Amino acid sequence: MAIANHGESGESYSASLGRGRLNKVIDVMMPGDYLFLQFAHNDMKERGDGKGAFLNFKVGMEKYIAAAREKGGIPVLVTPMHRRRFDSKGKNVNTFGDYPEAGRQTAREMGVPLIDLLQMSAELYEALGPEGSSVLFKQGDGTHHNNYGAYQLAKCVVEGIRNAVLDVAPWLVSDLIPFSPSKPDPIGEFQVPASALVKANKPDGE
Repeated sequence: MAIANHGESGESYSASLGRGRLNKVIDVMMPGDYLFLQFAHNDMKERGDGKGAFLNFKVGMEKYIAAAREKGGIPVLVTPMHRRRFDSKGKNVNTFGDYPEAGRQTAREMGVPLIDLLQMSAELYEALGPEGSSVLFKQGDGTHHNNYGAYQLAKCVVEGIRNAVLDVAPWLVSDLIPFSPSKPDPIGEFQVPASALVKANKPDGE
């Protein structure tokens, strides 16, 4: 199994479309390939006529779901993960407006599997609290995650794959332990695994 990441940091759906990134994904798609679509994190910043969660954004998701299916692909929608924003009661605040709901609605209407990372990330952040959740992010940042935070969110997505009973789930490692976002891995036990491409032995010579 091969995984290709065609995402680009900071891009909205409109930007990816305009730069031909999504067209490239469809062009190389083979029957049985999975297409995980996650937008909204930057789309909510767009303004202008025809822009909006239930306008160009929802129409765009529907378009690429249909295009993926036409190529024999299997589309999956993923809602965005929260930013680190808490209210006075310690609950995470949705900063994306209607965009996550537009994704959920599209999934329901088109019969597409949904991984609700917005919900799972809320559970994760709230389990650590307004102050404690800072360990998930780069220093002084409430949007971009560090290695620990990215790993916890990746485990959320993997758990979403398993819960959605996707056909790709059997490809997950056999010793995978079920993960609950409300019970994140202790940060004191977290280590970034060494790259499989890096050798510990030095080469001969100088």
